Formats: sequence, C-alpha cells, structure tokens
Amino acid sequence: MSIEPTIAAENRREPWFKRLPVVSHFNKSVGLQRGMLVTGLILTALFLLTAIFAPLIAPFGFSQISDADGSFPAQQAPGGRHLLGTTVGGYDVFSRVVWGAQTAVLVIVVAVIMSIFIGVILGLVSGYIGGWLDRILVVIADAVYAFPSLLVAIVMAIVISGGRSSLWGGILAAAISITVVFIPQYFRVIRAETIRLKAEPFVESAKVVGASNIRIMSRHIYKNATRTLPLIFTLNASEAILTLAGLGFLGFGIEPTSAAEWGFDLKQALADTTSGIWWTGVFPGLAIVLTVVGLTLAGESINDLNDPRLRGRKKAASGKGGPDSAGAQTANSAEVSSS
Repeated sequence: MSIEPTIAAENRREPWFKRLPVVSHFNKSVGLQRGMLVTGLILTALFLLTAIFAPLIAPFGFSQISDADGSFPAQQAPGGRHLLGTTVGGYDVFSRVVWGAQTAVLVIVVAVIMSIFIGVILGLVSGYIGGWLDRILVVIADAVYAFPSLLVAIVMAIVISGGRSSLWGGILAAAISITVVFIPQYFRVIRAETIRLKAEPFVESAKVVGASNIRIMSRHIYKNATRTLPLIFTLNASEAILTLAGLGFLGFGIEPTSAAEWGFDLKQALADTTSGIWWTGVFPGLAIVLTVVGLTLAGESINDLNDPRLRGRKKAASGKGGPDSAGAQTANSAEVSSS
C-alpha cells in the first residue's frame, strides 16, 4: 500500500486552522523543541502587545517628567507611583521601557519591509534572467557582507540628521543601514529558488502559451519562491533591534524627547552603576534581551520544524517509542522523498 495517498488523505481531513503556520508548527514540535517554540512565541507576543497597547499600558509619556503633583524625583528607587523607578533626568523607567517597544517595532517594520521589497525584486530578476546581470548582482551581494550593519547605521545617522536624531530620523538611519545589510540575504534566497523554479514544467508551459517574462515572474515564480521569507524575517528582526540599540548606546540614536529607545537609556544608565543605582539600566537591558531571545527562539524553532529530516530526528529522540515513533519516521521519510 502506498504511503503518499494515505498522508495526503490525512492532510485533507485536518481542519483549516490546524494548517495555519504557527499552529501547524506547534503540532509538529515535541519535547524541548516545543518548549523553545512556545517560549519564543510568548516573548514575541508580549513584545508586540506591549508595542500596540503602549498608550494604555504606560502610566506616563516617554518624555514626561512631571504631572499635576509636581516634578518627578530623580533616580527614585522602584516602588510607589514609579513601578520601576526613575532616571537621573526624572523619566519614569517603566514608561520608557514600554514606549521603547513601540519604537523597536517601527524600526523592524520599516527596515525589513524595505529589505524584502528590494531583495525579492533583485532575486527574481537575477535568477530568471541570469547572464552578466546575475554575475554582477551576485558579486555586489557578496561585497555588501563585508560592511558591518552598525558601522553603516552610524554613517547613515550622521548623514540623515547629523548624529542627533528625531523619531523618524533615527528610525530611517537604523532602517536604511539594516536594509543595506539584509538585502543580500533575501536576494540569495529568492535567486536560488527562482533558478530552481524556472526549470519546472509549469514555467515551461507558461512560456509555450506566450506569457511574458514579467507575468511568469510575478504570477508563477513569486508565490513559490517567497515561502521561506517569514523565517528570515523573524531572524532578522532581532538583529534590527540590536542595531537600533547599538546606535542609541553609542550616542547616535533618537533624542529622548522624540521617542523612547532602549539603547539610549542604557547609555544614560552607565553613570548610575557606580552609585549603586541599578534599575535605570537593568530594565531597558532586560527588555532588549527578552525581545531578542523571543524572536530568535521562535525563528529558529520554526526553521527547524520546516526541515522534515531534522523534525524526524527530534521526534525519534523524544522517547516516543513503539509504532507511533516508527510511523512518524516513515511519514517524515515520505515527506522528504515527495519534496
């Protein structure tokens, strides 16, 4: 009896919500891998929800130093009205951490969307047309890897706003630098998929019926070549946050009166550590660490689960012996052969 029809029938019987990306990956995961995936998803969800509902969560504005009761005390310990304490400038640490999540999301969205847009177009054109254009674009993509993203970010911050940035000046400085570094990653992935797909029978059939190159690339190759982009997006989002934090820590970030930014708050907290004032640096640093760990765990777990061979090894190692384990390995072997 053939295995492939049985697997196809089982897939058809699954409800639609079980085939959604995150839900399907959760069902495939086991043991430690499931724990890593759940941890990453929870941390990422907290980060996104904090950014979305920042105006409701934060008790004060990101640049607020006073209210109806008067000015906020400087370097007040956590507790009371100021849950995580205050900084030397009188800013509420909890409010700055919450509003900083919103700034980080803006940088990720602008930077990664620009990278995907440019990288996908260049990858499609380079892989489909080939020839001298493909060779030139590949050489340029390899050369870009030699430039550190943080160095490019510093240069762009100086060029855009003289090193002292407003909200959108700082976001664009970080986003453009990240875009330059991330474009080769998307370019190489899409180019490799395009080279593989242009030899498929459905592309040859489109050529026979007279479809133009633009139509073939946009209608037939694009959808099949961009399936792995969400994985790259998840992994690159953490690097975007680190680049923005690095800019702020080095003094090329966003002005505190324009937006809250975790890297800038860490830089301001350096002088507090010698005085035993720990809360001004611990909480922004903890926000960076938890966000980057969450995005990395989610991205790496989903990437592993998309590899049926690696997923099969993890299932076999999970200790689920007997017929179920053997059936899982057989199903995974069939999935590899069919792909």
